[in-house]
Amino acid sequence: MSHRTMPLLFLNLGGEMMYILDQRLQAQSIPKEKANTVKNDIIGMMMNRKFIDELFKPQEMYPKRSMKTMFDRLAHASIMRLNSASMDKLYDLMTMAFKYQVYMCPHPKDLFYVTMNHFNALAQFATGPSLKEQLSYVNELLVKNYFHLSSSEWQFLRQTILKFFQDVHTKVSVFLKDNRQTQNGWFVLNPIGPIPHGSEIPGSIRYFDDSGFQQSSSTFPLPAVCKYEAPLSTGSEYMGDSKTILGTNIYKTSGSAVKAVKEVAKVEQHKKKESQSTARLTDSESVAAAELKLLTHLLGGSRHVTGPVFKLNLFDVDEDVVDSASDNPQQTLSIDASQTKSRQLADIMDDFSLTDPTHPTTKDKGDDLLDLMDSCS
Repeated sequence: MSHRTMPLLFLNLGGEMMYILDQRLQAQSIPKEKANTVKNDIIGMMMNRKFIDELFKPQEMYPKRSMKTMFDRLAHASIMRLNSASMDKLYDLMTMAFKYQVYMCPHPKDLFYVTMNHFNALAQFATGPSLKEQLSYVNELLVKNYFHLSSSEWQFLRQTILKFFQDVHTKVSVFLKDNRQTQNGWFVLNPIGPIPHGSEIPGSIRYFDDSGFQQSSSTFPLPAVCKYEAPLSTGSEYMGDSKTILGTNIYKTSGSAVKAVKEVAKVEQHKKKESQSTARLTDSESVAAAELKLLTHLLGGSRHVTGPVFKLNLFDVDEDVVDSASDNPQQTLSIDASQTKSRQLADIMDDFSLTDPTHPTTKDKGDDLLDLMDSCS
């Protein structure tokens, strides 16, 4: 597992989060001043110098739970407030969009240019003058730590990122509509488009002698489905010169697709409401909200933002994340066994505990950065 993965994962997911928030803030007609405040506050937290220095230290990949909690705190670092259902769907969109980009990179080093596209977007979203210096510092760190890595090191990074996304198969309507994702959540990888830079289009065979000199060559026809193109020129280390569209804002480049998805999503939302009307017990969303509240408390508490705040419902219509569970709603009953008055049952529960009260508990990986985010607020 590569120990250089955390900055790439964090910055790319952060870029995807800002794409979605920017699109939703515009769609719900949030005043420009408030929208800019939200984006500046979140980017300011992401680019905080102490936090970035800790993030770029060689370290193991953090667990999925810690990564999601980190972005939950980032989203609430401003005057904006999201409910737990919106936050869950926001994180699903972020992860699936970046996972798709990692899959579609022709060459492992293209991950650097994907990251630079996201970073360039963050720089454009940031309107606060104090953020320019922070962004310049992070840009220098990216170039210094990643631009000159070898192909094998980039392949190692790519494998580590894909391992993080393993078994994550959330269905996204934009991908489904464009036939880039199947109904079981798998991505469709078509054998078309540019080949990796530094390679040649398949279709020829060269024969060499023992001395390494070419003696002859032949060609063979490619299947009709394999429409390869010449490799793209490599990008540079400078912002805005990545030579790839991977990592750019799909909510702007595919506006027609998003519009079509909204119509389909309205029908899906109507069916979902009908199925939920038959549920008599507490639904799973309220249970998830309670669990997220408890998790935030255990990992350091909620954030406190001075001044007026506003609530933003990101997903009035479930137009992006397809909830596969809505087709077969489950009834959930919560039982809080910790409130039992029976001393005998309490003793039995204590026996099931895996923690030793005589030894201090160790913190999960990721808690350090989460604590640092709290101290930076």
